[in-house]
Amino acid sequence: MKKIIFVIILIFLFISQAYTAEVYFDNVKLNTLPNGWICGVTGRGHPIWKILKDKTAPSKPNVLAQVGWGTFPWCVIKGISLKNGTIEVKFKPVAGRIDQAGGLVWRFKNEDNYYVARANALENNVSLYYVKKGIRRTIKYVDAPVPHNKWSTLKVEFTGERIKVFLNGKKYIDLKDNHIVNPGKVGVWTKADSKTYFDNFIYK
Repeated sequence: MKKIIFVIILIFLFISQAYTAEVYFDNVKLNTLPNGWICGVTGRGHPIWKILKDKTAPSKPNVLAQVGWGTFPWCVIKGISLKNGTIEVKFKPVAGRIDQAGGLVWRFKNEDNYYVARANALENNVSLYYVKKGIRRTIKYVDAPVPHNKWSTLKVEFTGERIKVFLNGKKYIDLKDNHIVNPGKVGVWTKADSKTYFDNFIYK
């Protein structure tokens, strides 16, 4: 019986690992987009997503950067559709007078319908939203230290209605919400004039 349980655990671990993907940007040509990613904006603006070099990158030398502006710029992996899972990214807020935000999106149907969790270095908080028909609505705000021009790690776990949001290993949000239930794409997000770098994107 113990052998059977052990085998089941091994199979479970193997399946979990098989569905884990880590996206780095180090082999992508500078000033282009990673293959398979699509970018845009919810609302108005002129977001500029591209690969840049950054000597402080967690995985050197490249990062995915948003250096334009827009209401809510986003960049997602078009070949992925997740209903339940975990997503994680390292981000560095570099500049921004209105905002210095880095975020994660999931269950992304299109530019007007998705969930987003974000951390803001100007406001020092972590927040959770849903976007429906292009309107962003707040689910929860929590105060949290978000360093400017330094790398942090943002992670979201989502299963059914349960959503957990972590910043630098600490859980700040844990609740249930059912505004968006269908599977969708995953990716990264910024706000307003945020100039934000991203690296080491993980989804599973």
